[in-house]
Amino acid sequence: MTDRDYYEILGVPREADAAAIKSAFRKLAMKLHPDQNPGCKVSEEKFKELGEAYAVLSDPQKRAAYDQYGKAAFQGGGGGGPGFGPGAAGFSDFSDLFNEIFGGGFEDMFARGSRGPRNGPQRGADLRYDVEITLEQAFRGMEREIVAPRAQACEPCSGTGSEGGAPMETCRTCQGAGQVRASQGMFRIVRTCPGCHGRGQSIKTPCGACGGRGLTQSERKLAVKIPAGVEDGTRIRLAGEGDSGLRSGPPGDLYLFLSVKPHTLFERDGPDLYCRAPAPMCKAALGGEMEIPTIDGERTKITIPAGAQTGRRFRIKGKGMTHLRGKDRGDLHVEIFVETPVNLSAKQRKLLEEFATDCGEEAHPQTQGFFDSVKKFFDAGGDAPSR
Repeated sequence: MTDRDYYEILGVPREADAAAIKSAFRKLAMKLHPDQNPGCKVSEEKFKELGEAYAVLSDPQKRAAYDQYGKAAFQGGGGGGPGFGPGAAGFSDFSDLFNEIFGGGFEDMFARGSRGPRNGPQRGADLRYDVEITLEQAFRGMEREIVAPRAQACEPCSGTGSEGGAPMETCRTCQGAGQVRASQGMFRIVRTCPGCHGRGQSIKTPCGACGGRGLTQSERKLAVKIPAGVEDGTRIRLAGEGDSGLRSGPPGDLYLFLSVKPHTLFERDGPDLYCRAPAPMCKAALGGEMEIPTIDGERTKITIPAGAQTGRRFRIKGKGMTHLRGKDRGDLHVEIFVETPVNLSAKQRKLLEEFATDCGEEAHPQTQGFFDSVKKFFDAGGDAPSR
């Protein structure tokens, strides 16, 4: 019997109800089970303590005796009476306790999901392959050749893992069951057989080419079609292009995970594209047309109205990205920012000075409005003017 407090072992307060105790036990049991921590003595001891604590706190009578007398209630017929120990009445075997909590499937859960040998066909593993493309390639779609690694059935042994394809023998460790059972005190533990790895059969002479695995590593070239309109993070499934299955099992699948490189001009939001374009100060003041590049390699024009300011946005319909599995396109959104001229010549500087002198307040309404607000602010003694 452990010296630790049962409530402390389960990590619950003393006033915890039955549902909280059961929930705490479930979480800790799956975490500490020996099959999840093979060879770890610390986890094994904590697992035993956990079972002892739950056997008491899950039983109303035992819990009441424990709350009143502590562990003395279960020692030598203490306050709880003879035979009132943690495992005396309720669970003939600790696995019964798990079956009550986990619905009868706890042994299966930690026996790698199987009862009996796994000597039938097994599906091959799925594989992942990362592909990086440009925004232009995502717009148009493309075909690309990739070289992907793959485990395929060993030819010398026909995927059996046995030299020359010789038949396998019944595993002597588990006698063909695929599982081994062991008793540890009040626990009965079911593990996948270490001798045959759950197959129920063992190889007498492993194949020299694959070392008994039945699979060999190889590479193959694949022509992959990436559809137009794919987005960053898109996953493409290539059925049957994963690892080969064992014992004539079906192959797994190959999944392509696409990542789209950042673009120097455009940002994407679904089917729409966004860009910022500089507008020369004179064009923003006088108005005029400006050419904008598009993702399809062409150019389109926007008309800038006279007096346009930084932040003015324009929408160009149908110049965004291709819709995935569709012929329509999103829109291109252009935001301009007014570019102040630099590296002026003496003549240009003089002309600009004359222009600045000649401009009245009506030419800069926002500037005048700002300074009017500043004046009102100080005239009011620092209180912000009401709008």
